Amino acid sequence: MKGSSTVAPVAAAEGQPVPQRATEALRHSCIPALRRLTVEEEPSALVLKGRLPSYYYKQLAQEAVLPYLGGRELHNQVVVVQHG
Repeated sequence: MKGSSTVAPVAAAEGQPVPQRATEALRHSCIPALRRLTVEEEPSALVLKGRLPSYYYKQLAQEAVLPYLGGRELHNQVVVVQHG
């Protein structure tokens, strides 16, 4: 999907905590399922948590928070729950 984006840029205040800015980026996603995820902060990592219906959405969520890592690791703890 070259040239398209599932998450709109977020104009966040400089003093806003990193997890809050990353979560806000997910809240502005055009994919409703991503809006329910949370981002928590550990000393050397950001932790992405929640449940999604596909591995594709899990990957999109991870890409959405990458700009906020600031050299830290990302622990993607999103659980994929496929309804069948």
